[in-house]
Amino acid sequence: MPSSFGRIICLCFFLIPTASYSFYPPVPPNSNTSSASAVAAKAVAVRLARARAAARKGELKMIGLEAFSLTQELQLEDSGLNEKVLEYALIGYHRLLKKGVLHRTDVLSVCDFSQSSSQKRMYVIDVCNRKLLYRSYVAHGIGSGEEYANAFSNVPESHKSSLGFYVTRETYYGSNGLSLRIDGMDRGFNSRANQRNIVIHGAPYVSERILHKYGVMGTTFGCPAIPEELTNEIIPTIKDGTCFFIYYPSQRYLSRSGVLNG
Repeated sequence: MPSSFGRIICLCFFLIPTASYSFYPPVPPNSNTSSASAVAAKAVAVRLARARAAARKGELKMIGLEAFSLTQELQLEDSGLNEKVLEYALIGYHRLLKKGVLHRTDVLSVCDFSQSSSQKRMYVIDVCNRKLLYRSYVAHGIGSGEEYANAFSNVPESHKSSLGFYVTRETYYGSNGLSLRIDGMDRGFNSRANQRNIVIHGAPYVSERILHKYGVMGTTFGCPAIPEELTNEIIPTIKDGTCFFIYYPSQRYLSRSGVLNG
């Protein structure tokens, strides 16, 4: 009798279904609900994209107005700096400012390499007090051209200038005297500036004496060199985290610059 009772208990135990098992098939998800969620998510994404585009358009409009007012106040076009070039410079300046990579926001330097090297084509602007601090000669790389720079590179040993935005760093004394290190911020265009030893320095071949004697300004191995007599004025003014921009109307650069289009 005990053994028969034990067998019955065991049999009943194995026939009782567990709580995790269901004899009913799973209920398929409501396709209408899923579709509605996807549509709602897409609508939110579209609204966000439109809001970002509107904000960007508004920002560019404000920068354009800033470029116009600075150009008029400082009479920059009379000095050779085109308003559109300044607008590009200000776009990059504000983008770098947003990223927090500018340690000093008072100074913006623009080298307009669309101009002849015989022109004073470097402009140091105090954007806070709205003053043109310096307008100076600046040399380009020997690989970029003679009087005009028209070829640019990020490749070591190319001896070419590199377009784009830089952030100035600390000064040091080297073979060219007081010099200023700069970090290239445009990937693919000037991001190898440190590897190439691209710095701002003074040079005796960047002077009116050389220009009058040879009819053309001297060139460098890629560095933006300035007149020796201005080195001790300009370099302390732009050092320690200011925005430095080398411009040329290259459609490849203007359309692909990570700073301008970021």
